[in-house]
Amino acid sequence: MAVGIGILGAGTVGGTLVRRLIDEGAVVADRTGLDLEVRRVAVRSLDKARSFALPEGILTDAAGDLIADPDIDLIVEVMGGTDPAGDLVLAALRAGKPVVTANKELIAARGPELIAAATEAGVPLLFEAAVGGGIPIIRPLSETLAGERITRVLGIVNGTTNFILTSMTEAGRDYAEALAEAQDLGYAEADPTADVSGADAAAKATILAGLAFGVWVGPSRVHTEGISGIATADLEFAAELGYTVKLLAVAERIGGGVSARVHPAMVPFAHPLASIRGATNAIFIEGPSVGELLFAGPGAGGEPTATAVLGDVIDAARELLSGSQVAPRIRVAPGDVVDFAEVATKWYVRLEVADRPGVLARIAAAFGTAGVSIKSVRQEGRGESATLLLVTHDAPEAHQRAAVGALRHLSVVREVAATIRVQSEER
Repeated sequence: MAVGIGILGAGTVGGTLVRRLIDEGAVVADRTGLDLEVRRVAVRSLDKARSFALPEGILTDAAGDLIADPDIDLIVEVMGGTDPAGDLVLAALRAGKPVVTANKELIAARGPELIAAATEAGVPLLFEAAVGGGIPIIRPLSETLAGERITRVLGIVNGTTNFILTSMTEAGRDYAEALAEAQDLGYAEADPTADVSGADAAAKATILAGLAFGVWVGPSRVHTEGISGIATADLEFAAELGYTVKLLAVAERIGGGVSARVHPAMVPFAHPLASIRGATNAIFIEGPSVGELLFAGPGAGGEPTATAVLGDVIDAARELLSGSQVAPRIRVAPGDVVDFAEVATKWYVRLEVADRPGVLARIAAAFGTAGVSIKSVRQEGRGESATLLLVTHDAPEAHQRAAVGALRHLSVVREVAATIRVQSEER
């Protein structure tokens, strides 16, 4: 029996998926026993040139028609964005059709609503490709590790920013040069804002927190910072101190709650994430029984993402034909979200200061008054001005911010040139 598939979107991922279902359908059938048949593909423009060929009448610009079509058994959403994708996915679920999506923005924004609709309809909502592209992470978190009390998930989940930071670190390029290189190579969009601002990684942090801890941290509760303020000088200083800089998505248990955040961090050379280069993504999981697990691989692009989508399509099709649950159901609920200001962090601070007696004492006093102790101090330069590189001990994020805020008002501090959080040497 053939399973009829309707695909919403035929861009990079959707087009790759269509081509693979057509070109590799026989291989999939041999390996799985499934006959996966593309019956409708919804696109914005019928006149656009495509990298694949379909029989007459398969392409349509009326996306809503796929939901009502009785010949379509499951829906794949790869159009992106939240509107109209969200309402189309919701309608499909309410119509009793399984949905596979790669849309991290949509899942982050409307995850609980869509998961509830899927549960009520008794059909799967699968989104393996929404985090990490081709890296299998949704299934391990929701199935293999369902019995593990995970304590923390760290992720390099945006290939664009990791490529930029790698280029800046290894080739000495400044941010603008590295971004231009990423755009030339196709790693960054013409408008890279979602990537470099951290917004893309924040959507993935929301999903990771929900899967790892069962608590839905809405995107508005994910502290988010990007990489545009990172200077080459700080990457060089970081290396001298034994660190490399990565944009991290972090979700962790803190007391009885959950915290999620995205920001650049100085990662110790000894940590497995420090060696993740270029556009590669990696997700590092910590738990008391499993210890440490690292999942790494290509995090973006049509082929790896389409592979993850196809895996979900196969699971959904098996479930349709067997009439029994194949894919694990995602379960999330509201919970205690810990404000980032309360989370213990460690900071690297670069200061331009007047080089005269008593300066360090005044700076140390400002940190002490804010409740932050200094772990190490290094001075660069001589003469009338100097550069101080400080690394603090762990203290609540709010205390670290207060200390740096106080430094800006000291007459001996000419500039707070950079602040970057430091990932603990303890994994």
